[in-house]
Amino acid sequence: MDNAYSNINGKIWLFLDIVVEWELLIDTEQQVTIKVYHKDIGKHIILTFVYAKFSSLERLKLWDNLYNLANDMEMPWVVGGDFNVILSEEENIGGLPVYPPEYEDFASCVNLSGLFDLCCKGSPFTWWNGRPNVECIFKRLDRILVNLPFQSLFPNIKMEHLIRTGLNHAPLLMICGANTTHLVKPFRFKVRRVKIALSKWSKLTYGDIFKQLAIREDIVKIKEMLFEEEPTIDNKIVLQKAQAELKRYLSIEEQY
Repeated sequence: MDNAYSNINGKIWLFLDIVVEWELLIDTEQQVTIKVYHKDIGKHIILTFVYAKFSSLERLKLWDNLYNLANDMEMPWVVGGDFNVILSEEENIGGLPVYPPEYEDFASCVNLSGLFDLCCKGSPFTWWNGRPNVECIFKRLDRILVNLPFQSLFPNIKMEHLIRTGLNHAPLLMICGANTTHLVKPFRFKVRRVKIALSKWSKLTYGDIFKQLAIREDIVKIKEMLFEEEPTIDNKIVLQKAQAELKRYLSIEEQY
């Protein structure tokens, strides 16, 4: 990317394409807020990226920041990242009993800030402690929240928890479904010819790598869900083998 920015303690990093027009609004230890101009729709959008503290007392500062941002917020607003706390008891499996005041503070902040939790595809949990059997813990610590103006602007928002390959947190993918401009015909035809040629070459060299990659991603998703339902050592080994096979095909895709 042409532009990169890290917050004051180096815990949050933003990578932005050169065509993105953005302005820094707030920089704290737990959140960075920027204003982005969306050229296709001619509007500004506020984006808040979160990496919350582990301590519930320190997270109170973050909730206050969000309250202050929400005051008179009329622009489309997205708040996403690692909040380090669940929103309800259903978002936790295993470990110590959930302490209600912690997630109640978070839930109150979300409601009073006029934010909505996006429904998502994939596993309901975004974090795993990496242990099997009785020591296994699953939580939903990562999420993306939006306000009503953002929902009105992008009514077909799609959210997905991606697979946790090589990570203990699941990456989050949000697709807004904004209208895109059409390419001019000569350029589009050239790209199409190149794409056809590359596709033929990849099938001869590797087989249909995109199809194979999609299959392996689905296999890992299934193995993740099976492990979440029954976190045994055997299921963990099966999951790790599926992840290793996916990594192999990701490497092939990168070569392509």
